[in-house]
Amino acid sequence: MPNQYFQFKEFVIHHERCAMKVGTDGVLLGAWARLDDARLVLDIGTGTGLIALMAAQRNAEAAITALEIDADAAAQASENVAATPWAGRITVVHADARTYVPGRKYDAIVSNPPYFSNALKSPDSGRAQARHADSLTFDELLACVVRCLAADGEFSVVIPAASAPDMIASAAGHGLYLSRRMWVRTLATALPKRVLLAFRRGVGDVEERELAVEYEPKRYTPEYKELTKDFYLFF
Repeated sequence: MPNQYFQFKEFVIHHERCAMKVGTDGVLLGAWARLDDARLVLDIGTGTGLIALMAAQRNAEAAITALEIDADAAAQASENVAATPWAGRITVVHADARTYVPGRKYDAIVSNPPYFSNALKSPDSGRAQARHADSLTFDELLACVVRCLAADGEFSVVIPAASAPDMIASAAGHGLYLSRRMWVRTLATALPKRVLLAFRRGVGDVEERELAVEYEPKRYTPEYKELTKDFYLFF
């Protein structure tokens, strides 16, 4: 039986009632997104609450809204948040991003969205909803971002590397333009499997980087350790 929780340096994530468990994608995004100057942060599809909690740990001044469509995940995210020192700064909202209308604009928006649109669906309906893009398409996600993002804010997302052209094209259609991109390789010798993208409203130069998680199986690269050292117990 897999662990029902994941211990980080400053908080614990329980995820037995969440369709999607703690994974590398969320940790990468939570560590990579630019949040230092953000006072209001929105996490779209928070799941366990992982990225919202990482944001609270990284930025002691930020107020964070964690949006989640699944009732069980939203309830567990609320419990995870309540057990941390940052409970007063994180609000978990059980709502659909497609219809969510914020009362304020956010300086930073992050999302680890459902994106397995071409994969075989899981028989578990919650897991299928969490993993498949037909529950929240890129266009629907980006429409939510445009409604919620401050004029000078940044939207950060993690998706499969192969989906980057579609996301970038969809974002441009919503008036959002690539500002940063980091290709992620599971192994240094492998092709990129994931990509981290950041978008802003204005067109400008694009900051490009690459990151390998491991240089050989179970041997982590210095760059990955440096990015995630504030969170993982073993770094």
